[in-house]
Amino acid sequence: MRVLVAALLLAPSAALAQTEAAEVLRARRGLMEVVRFQDARADLFPRAEPKEPRVMTRADKEEVWRAWGRFSDHFLALESRRATRKTFADAARDAAGFHAAYAAFLAQYRWALEFVERAEKDPSLHKVLDEPVPELGLPGGAYARFKFRFLNVALGAEFAAFEALRKTRGAATDPDLGAALTEDAAAVWAAGAGKGEVMTLKNGLKLVGGAAKGAWMPVQEGVAEWMGDTKVNRVGKTLIPPEAAGALAPRLLPGDVLIERREWFLSNVGLPGYWPHAALYVGTPEERTKAFGPQFEARLRERYPKAYADAVAPQEHGHAPRVLEAMSEGVVFTTLEHSAGADAVAALRPRLDAREKAEAVLRAFAYAGRPYDYDFDFRTDAAIVCSELVYKAYEPDASRKGFRLPIVTVLGRPVSQPNDFARQFDAEFGTPYQQADLVLFLDGHEREGTFVEEGVEAFRRSWLRPKWHIFVQGAAEPTR
Repeated sequence: MRVLVAALLLAPSAALAQTEAAEVLRARRGLMEVVRFQDARADLFPRAEPKEPRVMTRADKEEVWRAWGRFSDHFLALESRRATRKTFADAARDAAGFHAAYAAFLAQYRWALEFVERAEKDPSLHKVLDEPVPELGLPGGAYARFKFRFLNVALGAEFAAFEALRKTRGAATDPDLGAALTEDAAAVWAAGAGKGEVMTLKNGLKLVGGAAKGAWMPVQEGVAEWMGDTKVNRVGKTLIPPEAAGALAPRLLPGDVLIERREWFLSNVGLPGYWPHAALYVGTPEERTKAFGPQFEARLRERYPKAYADAVAPQEHGHAPRVLEAMSEGVVFTTLEHSAGADAVAALRPRLDAREKAEAVLRAFAYAGRPYDYDFDFRTDAAIVCSELVYKAYEPDASRKGFRLPIVTVLGRPVSQPNDFARQFDAEFGTPYQQADLVLFLDGHEREGTFVEEGVEAFRRSWLRPKWHIFVQGAAEPTR
C-alpha cells in the first residue's frame, strides 16, 4: 500500500541533512508555540466545557483565527514536501532521510492531537475554527477536515510502521531531532493509551461532524505530486528572472516599500496570507543624492560607516545593492536582481515628502547587521523581522507624519504582517486617508512559468489570495 509521508527532499549531503533537520525542528517549535498559547489563554480555549453557550467577540475570534492560521502554516511547511517522498520505501531508503521524514510525520501527528484536544472543550470553537478567513489563507470547513485527517486509524498504522522501522535505523545524527522523535513518539503512544476515547477514530466521526472525507486544505487535493515536481524543477529559479527584476530600478525611488512572494520557501512560514515578505528600497548613492541631496549621503556615511560600506559594495555579477531587507541571514543589503527576483512583487510609494523618506532610509540603516527575529516579536529591536524593518523605518513620532502600518496580535505578540500592508492599501485606496500609491505589481503564474504586470485593481485583491493561489489562479492575462 502506498503511504504518503510528510517528508523532506533528502540528499546524502551531511550539510543538507542538518539544514532539513533544522527546518523540521523550526516547524515543530511553531506548532508547540501555538499549543502553549492555547494553554495560556483559557479565556479563548477553555479547559472545560462552558456551562452556558459562549458568544465570542470579534476580537476574540480574530485571536483564535490567527493562532489557527499560524498552526496551519507550520503544518503546510511540512505538508508541501510530501510528494518528494512518494512512498514509505522512499522515506526508508537512508537513515538521514528516515529520521527527517519520521520527525516531520510525528510533529504533525502529535501536535495535531494536542491542538484538537484543547480546541474541543468548547463546542462553539469548532464553528469559529471552521469559518473561512481568506486573508489568513483559511477556507471554510478546514478544521473539520483537519480533524478527520489526523483522528484517523490509518495514521495509527503509519505510526506503527515508522516505529518498527525506527528500530533498524539507529539514533538520529542530529541530537535535537532525536530528542524530538523520542518525545513526540512517547506523546502519541500516551494519547493512544490514555485518551483513546477522545483522540482516536473511535470518536473521530463525532468530532468531525459530517466532514468525513477530503483534503484538509485545498493545497493537498490533486496537486501533491505536481507540487513536488515543481519544487524540484524550480530550485534556484523564480518566475520574475533577475534581469527583469533589475530592469525595475528606473521606476523605483529610495523609500519605496517592496512586498514580495516566493513560492515553496520556508520563509513564508509564520506570516499568514499571500504576501510574506517586505523590504525597503534604499537605492544607490546616486539615486539617494538625486532624491535627498548630497548632504544626506554624507550624513549616512558618517553615522553608519559599516552599514554604508556594505551598502555600496558590488555584489553578485557586479550588481549594486539597492535594497535593505531582513532575511534568515539577518538585516542585509541586497541587489534588486536578488530581492525582486521573486514569484510576485509589488512596490508601494508612501505619500510623504523627501525629508520623511530620507529619515526612513536613515532609520533603516541603523538596523543593518542585526539578526533575523524568528520569534516575530516587535517588542524588541535586538532582532528584526522583514516587516518590522519597514514598520520601524516609517514609524510615526512627534516630529513626523510617518507611514502608519497595521499592527495585530498573534499568539500574544504584536506584529505587522506584509499581507496587511496590501490589505491596508486596499481599504484606504481612493479615500482621503490613502497613504501610498502603487508603483508596480508583477504577478507570477506558476503553470506558465512566467509573470505579467497587473494593475491596481488586481493588487487590491491580492491580499485575499490563499497561500495555495498558484493552484487556482487563471491564465496569465495582464489587467493593466
